Amino acid sequence: MDGSVRMRGLGGRVSRRSLITGAFAALGAATVPASAAGAGQGILRPRGTVLRAAPATVSLGRRTVRTWAYNGLLPGPLIEATAGGTVRARLVNALPAATTVHWHGIRLALPMDGAPGYSQQPTRRGEHFDYVFTVPDAGTYFYHSHVGTQSDRGLYGPLIVHDPREPLGYDAEHTVVLDDWLDGLGGTPDDALRRLNSSAEHDDTLRSPLLGGVTAEMHHPYYLVNGRAADAPTTFSGRPGQRVRLRLINAAADTAFRVALGGHRLTVTHTDGFPVAPVTVDTILIGMGERYDVVVTLGSGAFPLVALAEGKGGRAQAVVRTSGAALPPPSDAEVPELNRRLLKYQDLYARRSDHLPRPSRTVTVTLGMSDSGNEWTLNGKLSSDPMRVRVERGETIRVIMDNTSPMWHPMHLHGHTFQLRVADRGGPRKDTVNIKPRERLSVDVLADNPGEWMFHCHNLYHQEQGMMGTLGYGKPPARGAHMGHHGHTKRSSRR
Repeated sequence: MDGSVRMRGLGGRVSRRSLITGAFAALGAATVPASAAGAGQGILRPRGTVLRAAPATVSLGRRTVRTWAYNGLLPGPLIEATAGGTVRARLVNALPAATTVHWHGIRLALPMDGAPGYSQQPTRRGEHFDYVFTVPDAGTYFYHSHVGTQSDRGLYGPLIVHDPREPLGYDAEHTVVLDDWLDGLGGTPDDALRRLNSSAEHDDTLRSPLLGGVTAEMHHPYYLVNGRAADAPTTFSGRPGQRVRLRLINAAADTAFRVALGGHRLTVTHTDGFPVAPVTVDTILIGMGERYDVVVTLGSGAFPLVALAEGKGGRAQAVVRTSGAALPPPSDAEVPELNRRLLKYQDLYARRSDHLPRPSRTVTVTLGMSDSGNEWTLNGKLSSDPMRVRVERGETIRVIMDNTSPMWHPMHLHGHTFQLRVADRGGPRKDTVNIKPRERLSVDVLADNPGEWMFHCHNLYHQEQGMMGTLGYGKPPARGAHMGHHGHTKRSSRR
């Protein structure tokens, strides 16, 4: 339904700055069931929301930093909508640089995708851009800037699309956003990128057998859950015996996380927004850009929700509390579940109704590294002259991703979901998938959304060092022909 957007902070409070005057200020109040919103309380449902990108001072817990953020919040405001509804969000750019908003995982029209150079020109300082799009699929998503290294600042936030006929039974839900952090701690993400570009060396101490070797380019000083470090953790409250849905989002630039809840097992119900046959495990490895929904039945006490920075030695941590008398777990609490049964892609199966048609042809995309050691390629090409996978509308193709590079890559496709081929039964529907060194993975893509779509590594630094190509329909357009200002970009009045 139209006008189905809600916006609030992750603490459940509606941000007063999310409301504006004029066409975007018509408000209504509505209640939603506890199974959908996790609160069962009336919340405001503005017809449109505002994301004001601006310099901000944010607290990571015991440390305060200057960064760029949406509405001064870290993460940005939680935006909620209903499947089939319309999201209206105005980006107001108060940054000293141009910016966009990409709606990660949403199958939307190309002009709203927020991909600079493909769907729109970046919105310049002092201007605004109106994003208006339908959200066809329920699920857990997020939004972030897609300009340079901006998403490794605070320019990201969760987007939850509720199912109006939600079949999953649960009492409450919490959105859990994971991040790695370096901005304002001895430099910026741009500084980090310059250091990487000036060196061909990789930190071989950052290794993980789960990811097939070298895990990342660098350490980040902090790892966060909902913007808070482990020394001052976010707390999620509940009741013993309560069945809770956790929506896990990895918004990090360079870190995979191994996630577990001390004293509990996790029943995985969705990946990248789409349902899977439920499978119960102890821990989940979540790459950058991936999302998982899990259901847990809470015990009595205070439990560490740990996101181990895979291969790096650091950790993010929150607290799940069901008893006020229980002592909080220490920031280095042991969590045996981290070393027990790990979720694998082979455990995940999509619903029959979500299976894609059989592919009519196969293409191979080779993930590589240039001789310089600090450029990452797709079929030997960099983003300055991008690889292009051509499709025709209505066809299904199989893409074999062959990782010949020495590092793992979380590959993300805009504007579509794909079906990961891991077994004859049919693997999960996803939009982001981790590929280890020397590994080949196959995904099936249904070409049902015409445009020129980014296809790239969601390690932000690999992306900026060249690992970005396209999936395009028909003959390639003339360079720049598909760009332009859509959504009525205008100069904002200064206040």
